[in-house]
Amino acid sequence: MNKAQLIDAMAAEAKLTKVDTKKALEAFVAVVGKSLKKGDRIGLVGFGSFSVGKRAARKGVNPQTGKEIKIAAKKVVKFKAGNELATKVK
Repeated sequence: MNKAQLIDAMAAEAKLTKVDTKKALEAFVAVVGKSLKKGDRIGLVGFGSFSVGKRAARKGVNPQTGKEIKIAAKKVVKFKAGNELATKVK
């Protein structure tokens, strides 16, 4: 499912216009991004939680040349599904 299909499905489910649904989805993504950038954790009961983790620097191999390279440390977004969401997937 791509973004347009998600907007269509959300609009139909919530009985909203596609324009309003698109604004709501974009606002959600923006707020989550800003909160995670500040280091906050976002928990949505039943859906899941978003958090920021740290990935340590490590060594890797360039597959084209076979040479060893250094991969820098960085922050990564983590998502842990909530119980309700996880049971819907089973």
